Amino acid sequence: MTWNPTKEVAVARDAAEALDDAPMCVVLWVNRDGEKLGMASYGKTQQLCNVAKNLGEWCYEAAMNWDTASK
Repeated sequence: MTWNPTKEVAVARDAAEALDDAPMCVVLWVNRDGEKLGMASYGKTQQLCNVAKNLGEWCYEAAMNWDTASK
């Protein structure tokens, strides 16, 4: 699997390790201004990485639509 050195993926990787060595982790965050949503994913293997990426993209889209759906 290709190593991704970005700080966002490092957070997801570290969270997975801290969570009893979870095989996948998806992290969503909002920036300080509350104007931007971010997502990073991690999977222990290439296959799990792809699954985590797809799950993360689904969560990101759901979160982006949440504000309008909640009104």
